[in-house]
Amino acid sequence: MSGVPSVDEVAHSRSGGARDDTFVIGLRCRACGQEHPQVASHLCELCFGPLEVVYDYEAVRAVISRKRIEAGPPTLWRYSDLLPVGGGDVVSLGEGFTPLIHARNLGGELGLHNLHLKDDTQNPTNSFKDRVVSVAINWALRNGFTTIACASTGNLANAVAAYAARAGVRAVVFIPADLESQKIATTAVFGATIVPVAGNYDDVNRLCTELADDLDWGFCNINLRPYYSEGSKTLTFETAEQLGWRLPDEIVIPVASGCQFVKHRKAAAELIDLELVTDATVPRFTGAQALGCSPVASAFARGTDIVEPVRPNTIARSIAIGNPSDGGDVVRIARQTGGVVESVTEEEIVEGIELLAATEGIFTETAGGVTVAVLRKLARQGRWEGHETIAAYITGHGLKTLDAVSGRHAVGQPIDPKRRSVKQRLAELGLA
Repeated sequence: MSGVPSVDEVAHSRSGGARDDTFVIGLRCRACGQEHPQVASHLCELCFGPLEVVYDYEAVRAVISRKRIEAGPPTLWRYSDLLPVGGGDVVSLGEGFTPLIHARNLGGELGLHNLHLKDDTQNPTNSFKDRVVSVAINWALRNGFTTIACASTGNLANAVAAYAARAGVRAVVFIPADLESQKIATTAVFGATIVPVAGNYDDVNRLCTELADDLDWGFCNINLRPYYSEGSKTLTFETAEQLGWRLPDEIVIPVASGCQFVKHRKAAAELIDLELVTDATVPRFTGAQALGCSPVASAFARGTDIVEPVRPNTIARSIAIGNPSDGGDVVRIARQTGGVVESVTEEEIVEGIELLAATEGIFTETAGGVTVAVLRKLARQGRWEGHETIAAYITGHGLKTLDAVSGRHAVGQPIDPKRRSVKQRLAELGLA
């Protein structure tokens, strides 16, 4: 394990001998297993596979417990024992521990009596990206980075800009030039430098991958990716804790790069292996994509884990990644756990947004519309009997993608400010 600290060295660091106060012992390639030191790199130097954070789980087991977690802050930092940054003095906006809602109304529509929605629209910048950015920026600050950057379809740019402002460091975000105006405005307001790129997300990401080699910057979803992606696990940690330390029978997750999907599977394994959950059964993991950018769903349907890149054409821009880095792993995890990867049309996406809003009072962006639409599609196909505990992840707020629903609901012409006019209008609407 060349360059990776030993368990003794890690223990020494936690006792104050070094800057590291975590249980991390290094990085490991998910593809070939090669071990690497804890550095700002996301690719294996041997096979170019993705690097994963490795923990000293025996040391974690000696301290972690439900009681210890429950005594922690009401944020994702209550799980710091299983994160690559210690939970002491961290830059935070109060991210994580978002509501898990028993969706009785939506569940009634779909015939699902135990449907739960993890509402990550209530994070500080209104998307789950606050989870990953909070972990990435704290790791970056502790390792000497003073500029935080990213390639983004919008939500990540929002979070990077906000957390950099909170930390007092520079933020530079690269976005597709045709990004929704709402997401550009909610990034610019934090003072970030915004660089629009002529192209889609895959073009932007390719450019930033090259820049990460040229610049001494921390690119959250590139050279900081092993640490950044660990923040995703907290969504599943919270779901299990909020269900009374039980994992759901199935989790439905929107799929973009597939990174989040992979990390939720890792989170389930950690909860089971560390005996934090009562039922040691791995959930089924199901992925949701827009038909206009569904390379992973297409691979699943073809019975292969070889994901062929596509050119995105969908309103669900936040998950419009045509060449998903972890797509093959998503297919394998879905199959291994008994899940599926399904896609829905543009109209179904908008209907999903409207259905969620009308039944549960939650306004989600297009990615959440994809999740709800896939839930509805699978329920209509008879995938569930109705008693199963299903958790669906709603990852971003609808105010970020207003264009998707603007103009669909006419309110009619103004009336005179008179009771007679009100009665007439109510009669026209069948309400009187």
